[in-house]
Amino acid sequence: MNQNRWNQFIYARWAPIYDCLIGLPFFVRERRKALAKLDLQAGERVLISGVGTGQDLPYLPAGVQATGIDLSDAMLAKARTRLPIAGREIILQRANAEALPFDDASFDAAILNLILSVVGDPDSALRETVRVLRRGGRAVIFDKFLPAGTEPSWSRQCLNTLIMRPFGTDINCRLEPLLARSRVTVVSDEPSLFRGSYRIVEIRK
Repeated sequence: MNQNRWNQFIYARWAPIYDCLIGLPFFVRERRKALAKLDLQAGERVLISGVGTGQDLPYLPAGVQATGIDLSDAMLAKARTRLPIAGREIILQRANAEALPFDDASFDAAILNLILSVVGDPDSALRETVRVLRRGGRAVIFDKFLPAGTEPSWSRQCLNTLIMRPFGTDINCRLEPLLARSRVTVVSDEPSLFRGSYRIVEIRK
């Protein structure tokens, strides 16, 4: 089955309990830390690719114009329960992060939290994000990646194939090749949760 079709199926099952797992305080702390990297200003347009249940929405600064997209109708339905949020102009719509329905240079900033390790084609998702950013626009990535310069162990490959991918995520996603092919500037790259298995990376077009 196509990975994105499978993700639509599995995240419909995850939606009712997703916030109980990914909404734990340490995840929230790192999401907020990632968002702070963007230093969003009133009037700026921000894309939230893979908005999920909308966990980033309450932490957007007042005055921003946010567009959140997701492939999962179930996740979007949960995100809509958070709206409206005073002082924020927020649009939620169903769309594919790998083929964004927006013009070039449509956004000032983008949030890629826990999405590149989920989509079927992370190269396309990052490339599309860069395409819709204006020149000088920035994005932040908070996600889990295979450590740079390493190969996954046999046990990690088995875990990924038998458990993690069927549950909608990839623990062997490599960030460095994605960044190189997207031709962005890395502004900062810092370790995050689980001894650096998660990272917070700020990039600029």
